[in-house]
Amino acid sequence: MPLSQSQRPLYEVKANLFKGLSHPFRIRLLELLADADEVSVAALHAETELEASHLSQHLAVLRRHHLVTSERRASHVYYRLADPRIRELLAVARALLLSMLSEDRARLDAAQSLPEIKAAHR
Repeated sequence: MPLSQSQRPLYEVKANLFKGLSHPFRIRLLELLADADEVSVAALHAETELEASHLSQHLAVLRRHHLVTSERRASHVYYRLADPRIRELLAVARALLLSMLSEDRARLDAAQSLPEIKAAHR
């Protein structure tokens, strides 16, 4: 069933949420912010060791997609999650990841326990 004209913008907003989450460093930044009420850019820089310009670009993407907010106080900028439910989203994503990795490990273990295939002799 195709999307209606009224549905399409809603799905685009949802897709943009996932675009904001679609880079490993942005996920890491969100996890750092989930562990505190707010974190300074200097602390994020120290924790991630990203070049300042790359850190700035990732934070801009997170702001553009409404995942974080920022506040300048004197010469420092502080970031926080835009919504506490983002913390829950990260927790669910991590639980899903662990479950997927567990299943893959179980499949790998099962595959390794299959009888050996003997190579043909020439």
